[in-house]
Amino acid sequence: MRDLCHRVLIAIALLASSAVVLADVEKGLDAYNVGDYETSLTECLPAAEAGDARAQFCVGRLYANGFGVAMDDALALKWYGLAAEQGHAEAQFNLGVMNANGWGVPMDDALAAKWYRLAAEQGHLQAQTSLANGCHSGRGVEQDFVQAYMWYAVAAGLGDMNAEFKLDEIVPDLSAEQIAEAKALARSWLDAHPAAALQAGRLD
Repeated sequence: MRDLCHRVLIAIALLASSAVVLADVEKGLDAYNVGDYETSLTECLPAAEAGDARAQFCVGRLYANGFGVAMDDALALKWYGLAAEQGHAEAQFNLGVMNANGWGVPMDDALAAKWYRLAAEQGHLQAQTSLANGCHSGRGVEQDFVQAYMWYAVAAGLGDMNAEFKLDEIVPDLSAEQIAEAKALARSWLDAHPAAALQAGRLD
């Protein structure tokens, strides 16, 4: 009986602690959005250290941009990396950007493409167009015009005007059969992501 009571008390304490962490993260994110970076760091850093992905991403942005702290690419990479490993799409995209540009790390197009793809699969528009650019040029991945068209089409369907123009640019590189294949792949992706598919309007 004592053991059961002890477990219940631990569970209650953990739930209370989680609620406090979530409240702190919200305060930190709100502070970031209004430019109060000192408060943002104060509120988000403990939550980031406790493993909250949103807080880790927020701290990463502070160090990446030098907001309220000295700019530090190494710390930005650290916090982005921790958030990205938990599936945070924006952190994954930002890691891709940093690897593509050699910010804080040696330039690595293949690693950048890896992070772009992970974020793209979650519906991140900029990651989708960045991955499409890589597939089109062969930067970081094997050149693949069908995949390039597919990701441009998905991004365009979700409202990315730049991807709309890219679709027109890539058409001369593909046969009619390849374009049909790419559109089918894009439809398949959108079908697997209903919330995104509601916004799609190009894939006819």
